[in-house]
Amino acid sequence: MSDQKAIITCAADLEEGMKHLAKVEPRFAKAYEETGPLPLRLHPEGFATVLDAIISQQLSVASASSIKEKMKAIGAYDAKQLLALSDDDLRAAGMSRPKVRYARALAEADLPYEQFRDMSDVEVTRTLTGVLGIGQWSADIYLKFALGRADAFATGDLALQESARIILDLETRPNAKELGALAENWRPWRSVAARLLWSYYHIAKKREGI
Repeated sequence: MSDQKAIITCAADLEEGMKHLAKVEPRFAKAYEETGPLPLRLHPEGFATVLDAIISQQLSVASASSIKEKMKAIGAYDAKQLLALSDDDLRAAGMSRPKVRYARALAEADLPYEQFRDMSDVEVTRTLTGVLGIGQWSADIYLKFALGRADAFATGDLALQESARIILDLETRPNAKELGALAENWRPWRSVAARLLWSYYHIAKKREGI
């Protein structure tokens, strides 16, 4: 039994979500006028996408992209090949010592990726976060972009928090708990709200010259 309300597979699904969000939060409609069509960003299900999330933790897009390319070059996106590589190999690709441990733990976990499709968001999250180094943020990223779950939302993401502060004209940036409370009104399309907030964040920072 699944707890998700909808699955995002195409641009039309994003448009449907935005129509809902514009009704419940008019300031989102205004932000959408600036961002234009939102990115679909669907990724393949499986080991590689979770590894991507681990690599991206607390890194800029540019830094993460550089490491991903080096990891691909040494064959680390295959779980068995990753386990055959030495720690020095992974460190040379740019992985920190903790992330080397996380990547190995993921490869050893041999997660039931195909079964995730029939599992609820809560069940998928519980399974993923049971692996060393995978937290709520990484689980939400997998739900959103690999499984296309329409209501996944990473409340601890700093870019989402900052973008919400700007769009909603808040005095301070909301913390994870506060953003989670705000996002309750955006169900069952919080994944679309996240795409909007991320897109608007880049616009806002360019405007600020950052």
